[in-house]
Amino acid sequence: MPAAFQLTHKVHVLGRKEELDTVRVPGKVAIVLDVLFATSTIVTAVAHGAASVIPTLDEAAARDEASRHADGSYVLSGELLAETLPGFAPPTPLALLEHGIARKQVIYSTTNGTVALSGAAAAGHVYAAALLNGRAVIEHVLARHPGQTILIVCSGSMGNVNLEDYYGAGYLVELLAERLGEDADFSDAARVARALYRSGDPFPTLINCRVGRMMSERGLDHEVEYAAQRSALDVVPRLEGGRLVPA
Repeated sequence: MPAAFQLTHKVHVLGRKEELDTVRVPGKVAIVLDVLFATSTIVTAVAHGAASVIPTLDEAAARDEASRHADGSYVLSGELLAETLPGFAPPTPLALLEHGIARKQVIYSTTNGTVALSGAAAAGHVYAAALLNGRAVIEHVLARHPGQTILIVCSGSMGNVNLEDYYGAGYLVELLAERLGEDADFSDAARVARALYRSGDPFPTLINCRVGRMMSERGLDHEVEYAAQRSALDVVPRLEGGRLVPA
């Protein structure tokens, strides 16, 4: 494992969760993105009354977590390599809402997003963000953690950068620039993400990326269109004690 380095910029973007091993995260504010679909689903679940979302590393960990909860008090949801896990509710935002999650614990396992959240847990503060709640997250972070280093963590996919996550990171950088000014201390990676965000509108960008095309082939254009909405929700899920709850 490479030695971790100290970030020198106030706003930085990691293109994939594996890069968390290369930086020192304690004391930083980590904002985790998995636009298609883990963090979009988490944001939606919290906004629609889930008691909390419990991110887990894999199916076995999710089932182990479920064994600690009373029947009827939770929903198991998740996927592995884009396939819904056997006996689990669908992991996409709208399909999970149809399953019913109000006042329940959502025990959630995904290939990348929940792993990224676990990897970022050592940061001083950890939030789940998506296009859906970008402005709410940025306003909260700037109000509650002024002057702290912000680390935007793209989940990526199996060690690779995902366009939709980098695009989402660029949206967050754009919002930060609106508040902090053009001369704010953005890393080159943050500036690249912002340039990508400015290169196209959300839905065409998301539906034409690798995961978006895969979702379209499965008849899930509506899920991608939903996740492409900017700042439609005001909720700010914060990781506390292994659970994502409204900040």
